[in-house]
Amino acid sequence: MKLPDSRNADILVHVNGQLLPRSEAKVSVFDSVVQGGDAVWEGLRVYDGRIAALSEHLDRLQDSARALAFAQVPDSDSVRHALFSTLEANGMRDETHVRLTLTRGEKITSGMNPRLNQAGCGLIVLAEWKPPVYSDEGIRVITSSVRRNTPQCLDSKIHHNNLLNNILAAIEANVAGVESAVMLDVHGFISETNDTNLFVVRRGRLFTPFADSCLPGITRRMILDIAAAERIPVQEKNLSLTELYTADEAFTTGTMGELTPVLEADGRKIGDGRRGDLTRRLQKLHREFAWEHGESLPF
Repeated sequence: MKLPDSRNADILVHVNGQLLPRSEAKVSVFDSVVQGGDAVWEGLRVYDGRIAALSEHLDRLQDSARALAFAQVPDSDSVRHALFSTLEANGMRDETHVRLTLTRGEKITSGMNPRLNQAGCGLIVLAEWKPPVYSDEGIRVITSSVRRNTPQCLDSKIHHNNLLNNILAAIEANVAGVESAVMLDVHGFISETNDTNLFVVRRGRLFTPFADSCLPGITRRMILDIAAAERIPVQEKNLSLTELYTADEAFTTGTMGELTPVLEADGRKIGDGRRGDLTRRLQKLHREFAWEHGESLPF
C-alpha cells in the first residue's frame, strides 16, 4: 500500500485519550461509528502555525452532537487540547489536514438504539500531511443521479458520518472519469457537489445555492464574508444546471479542497475552460483570510 505522503506512515493518532501509532489506531467493533455510522465530524486545515476557523468548526461539532442527542460530549476545550497535543506530537504546523470524529461511543451490545450507549462519546483526532485534494487549476464534474438529502429526511446542517448518498455520487464521478459530482436537491436545483459547496460567476456576480439541502460550509461562509468586504456582489439563490453550464466561471469550496475551479460540467465547458480571474483572486484572498483569522497553535 503506497501512501500519498510517506510521512503519514509514522503518524500518531488520538483515539479516546491515547496517542497511538497508525497501525494501532482503532476503535471497538461495538462503537457507534462502526455499528451505524453514528458520529459527527469536522475537517480542519493548518496554515503556517494557525488552524483556520477553529472555533467555528468546534461550535459546529457541538451543534451536530447536540442535534443527535449525544450524551457525555467532551467540551470544546477538551477537543482543542486533544487536537493541539496530536499536532505537536506529530510536529505538524503546516500543510496538514485534520479529521475530527466524535462518535456516540461504545455500545454494551450491538444494535441501533442509543440506549445501548452508556460509555459516553468517543473522540478521534486524525492529522495527516495533506495538501488540498484538488488542483488549483481545476476539475471536471458530472451531475449525479443521486439526490442530496432533503431536510424532510436528514438535515444537512448536522455534519454527520452517514455519507452513503455522497459516496454513491462519488462512484458515479469515478465511473465517468471526472473528479467530482454535482448533487441536486429533490426539486432539481443544484445543492452542492459530493464533497464541497459550489459557486458560479455570472457577469461579475457570485451566486451560490441556499443552504437548505446542502451543508452551510465554513469555507463557503468565508467566501461570502470576503465578497462582502471586497464589494463583490454575491447572492444565495436556487441555481439550475443551465446556470452552471452557462456560467462565466464556477468553483467549489471546502476545507479539503479550498477553492477549486470547475472547468467542465456534463461535457459543457465553463467559460473558456480555464481558471477565471475572479476565482484566481478569491483563491488568494481566501488563503490570506484563513491564515489571518486562524487560531495560533500553542507550540
